[in-house]
Amino acid sequence: MIIFIIGIFVTGILSASEISDQFVDANSRKKIHFTQTIQSLQDPGQGHESHQLALILSPSEGTIYDGSMTFAASEPVQIVVLHEINQNDAQGQPTWTIDGKKIYGLSLIDQEKQSDSIEFTGAALALHSKNSQEFTATVSVDGWIRGQPTEILMQQIEYKKEEPSLLLSKTNVPATIPMHKGIFNSSSIYYIITDSSDQELGKTITEKQGWNVELAPNIANTPEIALQQMFVFTNGVTGNGIYGYQSEVFSSTPAQESQYSPLSSLIEITWKKGQNKTVFQSTEEILEAKEGGRIEFKDTGIVINTPQIIWPDGQMYVREDQEITDDSLYIGGQITEINEEEMTVTFIAHRGWGPDGRTIYYIVTDATPNGPAEMMGVTYSPITAELITNSAAVDLFQFKNGIKGSGPMGFQPGIASAAPGDQNYSPIWRIYNVEWNDPQNAKILETRFDIDSFSEDDLLTVSIAHPMNSDHLVNCPFIDPFQ
Repeated sequence: MIIFIIGIFVTGILSASEISDQFVDANSRKKIHFTQTIQSLQDPGQGHESHQLALILSPSEGTIYDGSMTFAASEPVQIVVLHEINQNDAQGQPTWTIDGKKIYGLSLIDQEKQSDSIEFTGAALALHSKNSQEFTATVSVDGWIRGQPTEILMQQIEYKKEEPSLLLSKTNVPATIPMHKGIFNSSSIYYIITDSSDQELGKTITEKQGWNVELAPNIANTPEIALQQMFVFTNGVTGNGIYGYQSEVFSSTPAQESQYSPLSSLIEITWKKGQNKTVFQSTEEILEAKEGGRIEFKDTGIVINTPQIIWPDGQMYVREDQEITDDSLYIGGQITEINEEEMTVTFIAHRGWGPDGRTIYYIVTDATPNGPAEMMGVTYSPITAELITNSAAVDLFQFKNGIKGSGPMGFQPGIASAAPGDQNYSPIWRIYNVEWNDPQNAKILETRFDIDSFSEDDLLTVSIAHPMNSDHLVNCPFIDPFQ
């Protein structure tokens, strides 16, 4: 039984390595450096059976680790550092054990944060949750392994380096997108337009902003509860609006968390003849003018994707590391620059595959639930969950194991079930997890047919993602970053 448990720990540390690891000899001191996304398992410690543990560095007799660790998790977690002690040394301090024989001193750092950085020294390192539900975490470790058993650990890790991996060129590239200026309650907001359910409107906006708007007919099926209102003016005061008049007025921002949606129902406002035309500053002013008979409403039935970048008292997170490389992670923000003077925002565009194996690039603007949204550094949009069974959302498949690669969980890039130009394309993605039943036999998959075929042969398992026990949808507009 003890050998079996040790095997679990060894497997834990091996699977916890992205293995872009770098090691440097210094007698019995070895350098360790890696970044990896890991999934928690049931905590094997006595008294922790209903808890979850994501093991980062596993214990090995006579070994000690020290260094720094940065993490981002799908839910608030505790940091666990274990210390090797003799059984006789256990004199009332917190301890952790699997079998009651081998006992470790337990440092439990109860910060209950979803992301943080710490310095550590100990015999093992892990993230811990008192919940029974699995959580996901991305960790970066930079430190040292000290002690005689390090040679054994190094051989195991070097062996794992031989695992197959997929390295795509231009995995992550910058995408600079024009911003528009809108109005909410007399304050300015900045937003982008990436998709339209109407082809003619999409062409109009494309010509105006000099950047392509994709046709996404299915987002017109979005239920009203999952839309915000966007008032567009067909006449009146000249300005920078879509039709050349005043700026668009919005009914909500991400600050109104329960009301905000990136998907906007386009309502055209036309001033009636003989009216004194002014600039509206809020939806309330527009509704008053309608009741007073000064303007006409037209609900066009058109839906456009308008993620907000800056809003009153808030904005999307700008990542600290602004250099975009093939190794750039999904955590820590999706934006590298917001330029209000040039009216542009620069996103990281991630490379993946369309349903037929074509290369696609997408950005990430918002998501639900809150855990994944915070981990990726994007806007939380809870009402998007209303699309979980709606045709306005389509399926995106991400891999939990198998071939190492640039996907959000550290494995091969994802595969979408639709791409721009397809009738069922939508920027709103319903996330599915793909897991090889035997990771040793994993292959590189490039098409939706590949997924269906291997699933039918019972070689992999496909399941809808449910982080934090919640429906998981992400706004990932497909774009051409090279336009």
